[in-house]
Amino acid sequence: MKIATIIVDDEALSRRGIEIRLQEAGDFNIVAQCPNGREALAAIHAHKPDLVFLDIQMPGMSGFEVLAQIPHESLPALVFITAYDQYAIQAFEARAVDYLLKPIDDVRFRAALDRVREQVQAKSAAHQRDRLVEIIAEITGSGELALDELLTRGRAAVEVRHPEVLPIRQGRETVRVPVASIQWIDAAGDYMCIHAGGDTHILRGTMKELEELLDPKLFQRVHRSTIVNLRLVKSLRAHMNGEYFLTLDGGHELKLSRTYRDKVEYFLNASGLA
Repeated sequence: MKIATIIVDDEALSRRGIEIRLQEAGDFNIVAQCPNGREALAAIHAHKPDLVFLDIQMPGMSGFEVLAQIPHESLPALVFITAYDQYAIQAFEARAVDYLLKPIDDVRFRAALDRVREQVQAKSAAHQRDRLVEIIAEITGSGELALDELLTRGRAAVEVRHPEVLPIRQGRETVRVPVASIQWIDAAGDYMCIHAGGDTHILRGTMKELEELLDPKLFQRVHRSTIVNLRLVKSLRAHMNGEYFLTLDGGHELKLSRTYRDKVEYFLNASGLA
């Protein structure tokens, strides 16, 4: 069976170089080539590839931003294409995540393919994602919940138990994320990825902290590492071993594990969503 592959790079010559090398390898099937992050997300959703070659530095949406918007269950094996400095490369190597430094070396490329074959066989992409999110946070920075602001707002409006806005402090700036815009939240090691309104906000925190802040009638944990906005659930699809997949309005699929199925179905039925 061939490894379904997507190449994402804003440089046509770079895409062509990877294409030629993959054709020579013989066991890779290129299902799409994308010049930008937006097209990459659509292609990953449509093709559900085994592997993505992903350029980090692209205009509009970087490779990091593409990665952050891919749910755990949809994550393929990833090989980053990078021209970043030595600091970033050391971060990749420390976590055994593969990358190719431009201009691409043929020997290094073949070594990357060997690692990809092992990873696809082991199906360990979800573990890789946690390491990748750590790299993103280390290189680009992460936020934290501005709890002092939440407490101040809470005192001013005691009757409102759950906040309508999550203030996320990133350095000197505070980004205020409307809670209603949150699609889902997933955990990656010591970090949370809040997916809201087409953006992803990475911050230090725990699932427990966020569960306590969010209204349980609207937000429920569907997996040990995932919280979902129930209002955005479009359908449930049965899977093996008593598991389900939730499909959201935007087309994202999230796994609903057996542990949380009854609780989630209760809230969906109570809200008239199931």
